[in-house]
Amino acid sequence: MVFFTKKLLLTLNYNMFTQKLFKYKKYNVYLPLLLAVMLVIGILLGINLNFSGSINKSNGRFLPINVDGSQDKINNILNYINEAYVDTVDFDYLEEQTITSLLQNLDPHSSYIPESDFREVNDPLMGSFEGIGIEFNMINDTVMIINPITGGPSEKVGLMAGDRIVKVDDTNIAGENKSTDEIVNMLKGEKGTEVEVSIYRRGIDELLEYTITRDEIPSYSLDIAYMVDNDIGYIKLNRFAATTHNEFRSSLARLKQKEDMSKMILDLRGNGGGFLEAAIELADELLEPRNLIVYTEGRNRPTSYANATRNGAFENKPLIVLLDEWSASASEIIAGAVQDNDRGLVVGRRSFGKGLVQEQVQLGDGSALRLTVARYYTPTGRSIQKPYKEGDPDDYYTSFIDRLMDDEDIEKTDSMEYHDSLRYETPAGRTVYGGGGILPDFLVPHRTGENIKFFNLLVNMGIIYQFAFDYADINREMLRNYENAEGFVNNFSIDQSTFNEFIEFAIDNDIEPQQGDIEKTESLIKNHLKAYIGRNIYGNEAFYPVLHKKDEAFKKAVELLNTNDYYSHLETKKEEK
Repeated sequence: MVFFTKKLLLTLNYNMFTQKLFKYKKYNVYLPLLLAVMLVIGILLGINLNFSGSINKSNGRFLPINVDGSQDKINNILNYINEAYVDTVDFDYLEEQTITSLLQNLDPHSSYIPESDFREVNDPLMGSFEGIGIEFNMINDTVMIINPITGGPSEKVGLMAGDRIVKVDDTNIAGENKSTDEIVNMLKGEKGTEVEVSIYRRGIDELLEYTITRDEIPSYSLDIAYMVDNDIGYIKLNRFAATTHNEFRSSLARLKQKEDMSKMILDLRGNGGGFLEAAIELADELLEPRNLIVYTEGRNRPTSYANATRNGAFENKPLIVLLDEWSASASEIIAGAVQDNDRGLVVGRRSFGKGLVQEQVQLGDGSALRLTVARYYTPTGRSIQKPYKEGDPDDYYTSFIDRLMDDEDIEKTDSMEYHDSLRYETPAGRTVYGGGGILPDFLVPHRTGENIKFFNLLVNMGIIYQFAFDYADINREMLRNYENAEGFVNNFSIDQSTFNEFIEFAIDNDIEPQQGDIEKTESLIKNHLKAYIGRNIYGNEAFYPVLHKKDEAFKKAVELLNTNDYYSHLETKKEEK
């Protein structure tokens, strides 16, 4: 049953995370690695959210001073500053800084969303937005269109992948060192409004002029769904939005109809969460009726339980969930429910560990407050919220990176000392752990060590992505001869000449291989080059199937599903009991 009347959010705050991370220079080199498979998506946003509940302020200011009320201390101080301070005060700025500071002393996930950021923060969760409909990236201070959204206004007027946007409404943006946010703000707008863009297209001397009428654009939370082999289907979700359940059901039905899909890999790596209701609906498709999915408890919230209520679309067939350090909140609900109900196996690396539930309340001026109101627990009773110090979000986020860079491996995990209070038992007698994130049944360590050092450096510095982008841009016409993603995946390969060009490109960018580096990493480099070239031409349908050939967690999942190890790991304890 769905038991919340307000929108409850379970999201990992990536903006806060990256801001904190940039403060620690020792981690900066790892940023491209952490974000390697995440394009900078410039899909233009703009749709209002209607959350139940509101708090209104009087004329945009705090309520009148009440000197007798002890709980009005902040109100009194702000009004006193506004009326008596020696210099002019930007009251709105002071007010927002006060609210932000107040929330930072609660927990890492309670947050204030200014009116100027509200649409950008909330639109991705709603499933649609208004804009011109492009995916773009900033390449050498130039807006490069990765793909026009299918059926969107940019595609309709003739914009193409590889086009560079030089001007927006007669304002030059090429080479102006503008941020992604600045570009988005120039291009986004309400449905029905127009924006003029000047385009440079390779092979054409003069700029192309287009007038684009903004429209509503769909936003998808499902990256790809495809058949790995004759019976294993793969589905990857990037967030839990209002449309996630329908997207999942539609893709699942397509795979089951098109192929004989009898096993599933559900990839939640990099998925920072979203709507709690979306996670519950999806879990209901995987669990038998009456299985507990999750429950929540809060000081002023009654304990609420969510159980599977219907016959789902994929209840009894083999299932593996993939997790990593970026998997948080709603992703952890799914993985915890699958693990605690002995429904399937979890493979990958320990998840983030966010077990706090935020309730979003709209404020009268268009801003919003996300306040932590409860904790969520997996069916065995685990709270997987990792420890945090009140008022110290820096340590909260950097400890996550420390754990990633420590590279937990199977041997280290097996030797960890767990307090008895963190041990829980599933109905089949398997031991699972609380205390911070979901610990996979099969832990696949992050690639490290001298053998992979050169490759990691190439990824960290964005060299592979940059070369692949330039190669795809120059050879776009030739690459389109493969007609579709499947043709590219099956027939394209990085020849030795292209690989040699890449090594020269790396050296020109001050990354020189040491003795033995090329031999140790050549196949991995070629695979990543092919994946990113394919993505720039054919999208995710050419990206993930190529990337998976060297994806150790993915390969482990396929291996388990194709052997009796999958069943034996789930059923051994049942036999013992």
